Amino acid sequence: MKALTANRLIDGEVVFWRAGQWVEQFGEAELFADDDPAGEAAEAHGKNQPTVVVEPYLIDLTQSQGLWAPVSYRERIRALGPTNLNHGKQAEGGAAIEALQHAHGAARSTGRVDLIKRK
Repeated sequence: MKALTANRLIDGEVVFWRAGQWVEQFGEAELFADDDPAGEAAEAHGKNQPTVVVEPYLIDLTQSQGLWAPVSYRERIRALGPTNLNHGKQAEGGAAIEALQHAHGAARSTGRVDLIKRK
């Protein structure tokens, strides 16, 4: 599975794609199968919004506690917000946050690696 992420241009907030718009919570993100062309179409649409978001890219996901979480440690930190537990998205709690905090996986996601290679 994959999810589309970017940073909102106006404030730098990490955002995720859901049904044609950007949302702040990873738990609300639209999920795409690895071979689903809708994921690439959403990424292309996001790249055509240079006044809204910066560098949208697809990230790899893995299951964690019955929910989905980014494979990459970097992407889990982006989804959780600041590493201080008392601030940001982590302070809100919930099942999606628990899954992100307990996920395990690789050091990198292929989406970010592909983005780096293109530059």
